Amino acid sequence: MTGNEPTTDHPTEAPAVTGERAEWLAALAKHRHFLRFTTRDLTDEQAGRRTSAGELCLGGLIKHVTSAERSWVDFIQYGPSAMPDFTAMTAADWERRAEEFRLLPGETLAGVLAAYEEVARRTDELIATLPDLDASWPLPKAPWFQADTHWSARRVLMHIIAETAQHAGHADILRESLDGAKSMG
Repeated sequence: MTGNEPTTDHPTEAPAVTGERAEWLAALAKHRHFLRFTTRDLTDEQAGRRTSAGELCLGGLIKHVTSAERSWVDFIQYGPSAMPDFTAMTAADWERRAEEFRLLPGETLAGVLAAYEEVARRTDELIATLPDLDASWPLPKAPWFQADTHWSARRVLMHIIAETAQHAGHADILRESLDGAKSMG
């Protein structure tokens, strides 16, 4: 190795865009970086360990953010049919959903980070090429959404950024509880 080889441990660069889309993608890239950074130098066992009174672990948190981003990007492309009717979910459905917050046997931190990287690449490409950020769909049925509400692609992107930032904060707390490491400071 010459030391000039590309590495895969850095966030993927967003597609070349300008203006509003560049600003949105830069904000999302920043929060993705902080989320991934919380897992630096961890083993799979550490990434799967609960470090708070809750159910969250770092590997599961990455899985959840990946799943949520994937679902919302599907929503941008295909509308509410791409998401479940949350009002009709069974206990088994909710248990399967809860599994995305845990690093399950056979799953690895590298695997969940690779899946996140792939979803991020897809999101960035869609936002860079989507003809109209104002295109909107009705939200899926869920107890936490007001009925007859529509979200534009722009509003969904704001939601993805907010979710990523919120979970990056959760991840920072989990990591500090694990071994004292911090993302900043």
